[in-house]
Amino acid sequence: MKERGMNERVRKLRKQSVETEPHIYMERASLMTDAYQIYEGSVSVPVMRALAFKHFMENRKLCINDGELIVGEKGDGPQAAPTFPELCCHTLDDMKIMNARDLISFKVTEDDLKLQEDKIIPYWKNRCIREKLLDAMTDEWKNAYYAGIFTEFMEQRGPGHTVGSENIFNKGFLDYKNEIQEAIQKLDFINDPEAYDRLEQLKAMDIACDAIIIYGKRYADYARELALKENDPVRKDELLQIAANCDAVPAHKPKTYWQALQMYWFVHIGVTTEVNPWDAYSPGRLDQHLTPFYEAETEEERLDADFAKELLECLWVKFNNQPAPPKVGVTLKESGTYTDFANINTGGITPDGEDGVSEVSYLILDCMDEMQLLQPSSNVQISKKTPMKFLKRACEISRKGWGQPAFYNTDAIVQELLNAGKTIQDARKGGASGCVEVGAFGNEAYILTGYFNLPKIFELTLNNGFDKRSQKQLGLELGYARDFKTYEELMDAYKKQIEHFVEIKVRGSNIIETLYAKYMPVPFLSIISNDCIEKGKDYNAGGSRYNTSYIQGVGIGTITDSLAAVKYNVYENKKFTMDELMQALEDNFEGHEDILNLVRNKTPKYGNDDDYADDIMKDVFLFYQKTVTGYKNNRGGKYAVNMLPTTCHVYFGEVMYASPNGRLAHLPLSEGISPAKNADKNGPTAVIKSASKMDHLRTGGTLLNQKFTPSVVAGDEGLTKMANLVRAYFDMDGHHIQFNVIDRQTLIDAQNNPEEYKDLIVRVAGYSDHFRNLSKALQDEIIGRTEQDFS
Repeated sequence: MKERGMNERVRKLRKQSVETEPHIYMERASLMTDAYQIYEGSVSVPVMRALAFKHFMENRKLCINDGELIVGEKGDGPQAAPTFPELCCHTLDDMKIMNARDLISFKVTEDDLKLQEDKIIPYWKNRCIREKLLDAMTDEWKNAYYAGIFTEFMEQRGPGHTVGSENIFNKGFLDYKNEIQEAIQKLDFINDPEAYDRLEQLKAMDIACDAIIIYGKRYADYARELALKENDPVRKDELLQIAANCDAVPAHKPKTYWQALQMYWFVHIGVTTEVNPWDAYSPGRLDQHLTPFYEAETEEERLDADFAKELLECLWVKFNNQPAPPKVGVTLKESGTYTDFANINTGGITPDGEDGVSEVSYLILDCMDEMQLLQPSSNVQISKKTPMKFLKRACEISRKGWGQPAFYNTDAIVQELLNAGKTIQDARKGGASGCVEVGAFGNEAYILTGYFNLPKIFELTLNNGFDKRSQKQLGLELGYARDFKTYEELMDAYKKQIEHFVEIKVRGSNIIETLYAKYMPVPFLSIISNDCIEKGKDYNAGGSRYNTSYIQGVGIGTITDSLAAVKYNVYENKKFTMDELMQALEDNFEGHEDILNLVRNKTPKYGNDDDYADDIMKDVFLFYQKTVTGYKNNRGGKYAVNMLPTTCHVYFGEVMYASPNGRLAHLPLSEGISPAKNADKNGPTAVIKSASKMDHLRTGGTLLNQKFTPSVVAGDEGLTKMANLVRAYFDMDGHHIQFNVIDRQTLIDAQNNPEEYKDLIVRVAGYSDHFRNLSKALQDEIIGRTEQDFS
């Protein structure tokens, strides 16, 4: 493979990042245990959490990698994954499995195991939030969870989805400390019964400010110490500049482009080491945050485009150095990847509604093009005001076939946020993080609670609510498949089962949110989430301006085609009876090739601009969306839906038998809002027309994958067609689209010869991953996706 990177420095840092083996980093677990043993019971929970965070930042080992210009790691170096025993205390077997498993493994040493056995497990086994969470769940919830009806993000990780605002580029943590003291002075202990609780939260935030300031000062001192020993005068000057940067940030606001990047990175490390949030902290509109610094310095000739891009590439390496913390069990199945979903938004519009594309936007595109790293996830926001030049440059990168950037509809995002109650000012500053999820950047805690298996619930509906796999009565007893005399009766039963399981899920999620608010406050994250200081309330307890809880629907293509198969063949055209269909499903269609041919090849399918199937999709989606959004969460906000799977469509397929659309037992479900495997026969324009019939503006994000062979998007004509497809979909209010540009035979060869394709990257769902790191089931699913063309 041709080495990428702008210069020798970046090439070396990139090589170190991609070739270092991911490993467990135990220092955090050890230091946090020490801190809890010192402070637990003697101070309030928020203050204890802040003191533990400070203890870690004061005592952790520092790392400055050779040649790097942005400093700070989550662990002791690249690819170090800290553990978070206060959330999930791994067993020794868990850690041995992490070390030994073929995919998404982490090296674990004997010293790690001994520390876990002698110190971590004895203290945390019955204290960690995972134990509290599972103890608080009903048998009904647990049975549904373990059967694969839904998943729970916070079973092993903390509440996620936080994206930075412009504030951290406009103020330092000494400024935040002043704001906190002002908020303390305003507390009303006469009329506000929560004043004392607010005081404790604010005291915790103040301590967390001290922690990150200490961390930056330690790096300044360490860089100077290394500079004294450095013989290379160029590197000596770099280390002295790093020291000067760390003297400035995070205590004070950044004054230069380089300091702005370092400020963000210190904040990123703070958020992701304070707790283990589901989806790493993201910088949001990075190009817009950096543009004022870039323009001021380039105008004064203190910075040029080459060095600005080099610094961006150093930041890209830092993101890639941080694997997602280790997961086990169901949590691994729903998100089996090292990617931690920091998602950088580029382009879009400015807060005053003008085109947001700048010179920095193009630098970021060039950076992602050269680096071709899994992390950070990179996207472009495309509005009606976005120049075609920018869209085509993004398409030019995408058609190289490594899955980035993804494309997001700015105008749809703004409307989605407005529909959810945000102000126009906050909506325009928002965007997507994680996979495709929207939020008001800097102002919202939009927390994903887990995935919801729409096709599995239909499987239960056909069996009177009984789950044959777990041999348990999970759903309502509303009748067996043969008992429903009309399609309408069947749909009515299916919708009642959806309501039943959404209620179970929401009831459990509200309890879980309460547990996190009580036992796992995040004072550092609360500092940088707007309104938490003013309210004196933690991020996990509703301190942010907006507080949304998402449940992600999975398998819309599979459930649509399954319902269409039943409606079209059983009830309307009498091609076979319900009993015959149920027997075919029981036999995994073996010996029922006539029925299999009918449901696979002779039935209307979603993804072909066929209203017969698409109307069923709309019916299921709208009912699911309305059911979920009828609930309030415990943080003063509401529930909402988005439609994405990560790798959960594979897991959800594993827990199911054959489906009426011809999907065989245990194979993956459809992913995102993409059509089911090989269902889309009429080309990419038919796919986007079907997908656009879903009301994306009622969601917090939808995910659409498309696959092209390289020849289809080659040359100027192919590039123009690709860009026009994006524009056309967005004109129909589509939320998101992304592309795999690769041919099936290459993927088959990579599956058979993984050592020869170590660098092959593909788009999975809302993220890219090395093809060799995917399970065979997921590889097969990607290989089987329809190869579209424009003919």
